[in-house]
Amino acid sequence: MSSRPVALVTGASAGIGRELAKVLAREGHDLVLVARRQAELDELAAALKDQYGANAQVVPADLAEPDAAAKVLAELGPDARIDVLVNNAGFGGHGAFAERDRDADLRMVAVNVTALTDLTKLVLPGMVARGRGRVLNVASTAAFQPGPFMAVYYATKSYVLSLSEALAEELSGTGVTVTCLCPGVTDTEFHAVAGTDAQPLTQGPLSMSAAAVAEAGYRAMTRGKRLEVPGLHNKFGAASIRIAPRGVVLKVVRRLHPSD
Repeated sequence: MSSRPVALVTGASAGIGRELAKVLAREGHDLVLVARRQAELDELAAALKDQYGANAQVVPADLAEPDAAAKVLAELGPDARIDVLVNNAGFGGHGAFAERDRDADLRMVAVNVTALTDLTKLVLPGMVARGRGRVLNVASTAAFQPGPFMAVYYATKSYVLSLSEALAEELSGTGVTVTCLCPGVTDTEFHAVAGTDAQPLTQGPLSMSAAAVAEAGYRAMTRGKRLEVPGLHNKFGAASIRIAPRGVVLKVVRRLHPSD
């Protein structure tokens, strides 16, 4: 790595993570790219070098595995310095909680919650000691309410939002900031993986591009914002949920994720 600031991005092989890596490289960062798919990471690393002169270290990793966060950092060596941590990796799944595969839901918690928490736990002390650093945690507008038939996914994103806001307050005045990015429906492979690509929530005209979400997230992070909800329609929806009766919200979300 050069003397440029270093950003570690999880889930960098596709979607919002890939676009965030591009933005960070464009803005003068070297990268550590983490995801399961090495071929996609290698291709991205080469593109970032060609387009922006950014050095990128590829670390293939399954963040659902035990001690995944520690293993990723071990690959970088004891003297590694992370200036920006982007916890973007995550996935969802649709279906009744009682009927969904147990291992699939536990893997979801491992990636969406455990790996994110552990990476932050391992990287944050160095940032605090240096008096500078930025953490960007990618949650979702799902964080603002429970999600019938996507119960575990919505719960994990609520955790990410809660943790991020708490840490942002804890770190006030340290020179380290934590930003939570909560996009709505975004044009990525997420919905195909989650099995929600044909559902009402994903069929409307309000989907945002991954590139637009990444730009909004980067801008919010550089300003040290605690929370960023990209898109006026998503901002309105998030605000409405906070004042609407909880029972009504549950019924609405249930209709967005029909079980049949």
